[in-house]
Amino acid sequence: MKLAFVVQRYGAEIAGGSEAHCRAIAHHLSSRHEITVLTSCASDYVSWRNTYAAGESRDDNVRVVRFAVRQPRDLHAFADLSDEVFDGAASRDRQQAWFRANGPDVPELLDHLRQRGTAYDLVLFWTYRYAPSFFGVPIVKDRAVLVPTAEEDRAIDLDILAEFFTLPAAYLFLTPEEQTLVASRAASPLGPSAVIGMGLDPVAPTADRSLLQSHGITRDYVLYLGRVDRNKGCHTLLDHFQSYGESFASDDVTLVLAGPTKMRIPEHPRIKALGYVADDLRRALLTHARALIVPSPYESLSIALLEGWNDGVPAIVNARCAVLQGQVRRANGGLPYRSCEEFCEAMAYFQSHEAERRVIGAQGRAYVDREYRWPAVIERVEGLLAYVGHKSKGKGQR
Repeated sequence: MKLAFVVQRYGAEIAGGSEAHCRAIAHHLSSRHEITVLTSCASDYVSWRNTYAAGESRDDNVRVVRFAVRQPRDLHAFADLSDEVFDGAASRDRQQAWFRANGPDVPELLDHLRQRGTAYDLVLFWTYRYAPSFFGVPIVKDRAVLVPTAEEDRAIDLDILAEFFTLPAAYLFLTPEEQTLVASRAASPLGPSAVIGMGLDPVAPTADRSLLQSHGITRDYVLYLGRVDRNKGCHTLLDHFQSYGESFASDDVTLVLAGPTKMRIPEHPRIKALGYVADDLRRALLTHARALIVPSPYESLSIALLEGWNDGVPAIVNARCAVLQGQVRRANGGLPYRSCEEFCEAMAYFQSHEAERRVIGAQGRAYVDREYRWPAVIERVEGLLAYVGHKSKGKGQR
């Protein structure tokens, strides 16, 4: 099939969950299908400033077409509009204005869908909340497959979405909780769908700790992996960890933060922020972590959680996020917490129960083996695409 993938940003260096998911699916399908990624020239999701050249390029077997962002986001105006839309009964026009301001504003991408959309058998859209998806799906709704990556944040409650979520021809969800969330907001029952998750390859354990030592990590540590951002719950994680240190002064475990930092990190002898890490250091960090901590209140799927389980690392997750709680429950691969006290108890348990810690991590890895190896994930994707593509051709012949 000839498939278009619409996503707000694209590239190997983009640190974003939905963008990484899109790129991985594109690469795994590119040997069997003709894949074209339609995206912006932006690399930064805050400003949407153009950093890549507009036009066509290649990412291995994937064709990439970038379109210029008309103008960077006005952060002050966007904050004011967000307050208006989320705090009151905003009109349909104002809600549409919010999606436009959320960006990236790529009018030529939408023109491409109007003029060339029917040249693709199916058009897959990542992330409902960004402008290319919100305004692009209605243009090619008869062949649109939405990958919503929906979370329980304020945007999901905008009433304009009740109609929007009924438009696509089909849906690819990351977790059952996300599927339930979107179905609960749609004005009518959803069309064909599949819950696909994210694929991972098996990894071999790395025994050498010298790379960690060269980065000043010489003691036991728990790991946070991903963008260090308030929206990811990192401010609460930092508070909870400092409280744990005060309550368990004899425990010299370190909190290692590995990912781009978007907030202030407190000066603390047991908190180490590494910023963006290369793949070899990332592998070493996952191999030797005592536990992986996922504090986000909003997730459609935690790829970092799956990566930790892939290495047999048990998890400590924010139970206020239904997706994280569901993932941990299905895998039996970690401990949830709802408060600082429960966070400290989970930390202490893994520090004092080594055999149980290893068993819980192994259960997480077994869950990944069952559900998230690439052959199984791609089979689910291919099954839905084949079904929807066949239906779409049938409609076109009538």
